Amino acid sequence: MFRKIVTAMLATIAFSAPAGADSGMVQAEVMKVDKSAGKVTLKHGPIKSLDMDAMTMVFRVADPAMLDGMKAGDRIEFEAGRVNGAITVIRVGKGR
Repeated sequence: MFRKIVTAMLATIAFSAPAGADSGMVQAEVMKVDKSAGKVTLKHGPIKSLDMDAMTMVFRVADPAMLDGMKAGDRIEFEAGRVNGAITVIRVGKGR
């Protein structure tokens, strides 16, 4: 139950703030989408909030609905954070 509540809260956050509203958003290119696993591979710029350099890596998403309509080659911007110990995409928007 708690997990469903947290997921719903994260989804609300992900879709309520305008893309690029703060410096937590990072530009990325979608390399692969794995809807069945709820994961996305992103080639991204530095993630300052996590002290992470630019790289290509696989992320979990807080809400699988974030992957709807997303495909390899898309440019997005996203925010990542630690959810249950895993680095997770918590917000996504259209990239520049």
